[in-house]
Amino acid sequence: MQSREATTSMEVENVLSEPNPSSGTFPSKPNFEPLKAHEISEGRVQFRKVSVPPHRYTPLKKVWMEIYTPIYEQMKIDIRMNLKARKVELKTRADTPDISNLQKCADFVHAFMLGFDVVDAIALLRLDELYVESFEIKDVKTLRGEHLSRAIGRLSGKGGKTKFAIENATRTRIVIADTKIHILGSFSNIKIARDSLCSLILGSPAGKVYSKLRAVTARLAERF
Repeated sequence: MQSREATTSMEVENVLSEPNPSSGTFPSKPNFEPLKAHEISEGRVQFRKVSVPPHRYTPLKKVWMEIYTPIYEQMKIDIRMNLKARKVELKTRADTPDISNLQKCADFVHAFMLGFDVVDAIALLRLDELYVESFEIKDVKTLRGEHLSRAIGRLSGKGGKTKFAIENATRTRIVIADTKIHILGSFSNIKIARDSLCSLILGSPAGKVYSKLRAVTARLAERF
């Protein structure tokens, strides 16, 4: 009895392993077209909203076409200004090539709202490894009154000299908005710029920070 069951199971296995006698070959591998962005999200439209602070409303009106053109024409994302809610609204279209374009555009608009120039912020659309990092002076050291004013002065330097020196040495862009500091750049470059700014907040003289920056940028130049 056992031997009969064994033979039948062997026959089943043999039948399954044999190719289809009518065609003589195995069925061909299916070839699926890549899904489009709106098909990945099952046809649902995705939205992002970016609030416009009062002090960036007039600058936004001046450069609206510079923001609108790359988002609408190159990234294939719909954009409009909601005047009632004071928000920039973004949404995907049927011809949006990549769903990640929506988040890139939202980051680009948000960077402009933080105070970055359009020519600097637009790099967020072009490159993947760029980020915006924000922190406050009180996160580094609790300062009040004139001590806080002097710390902000040390960060900028005379005529913005110190800020520009850090930006050029680390290939970043820095915005100092009252007690908030925003840095745009790659991960490693942001770290170097942040360390320099923290040293200035803690009271290091600008000359000492410059010499540290020279050493760090020399090491970076050797690495790449």
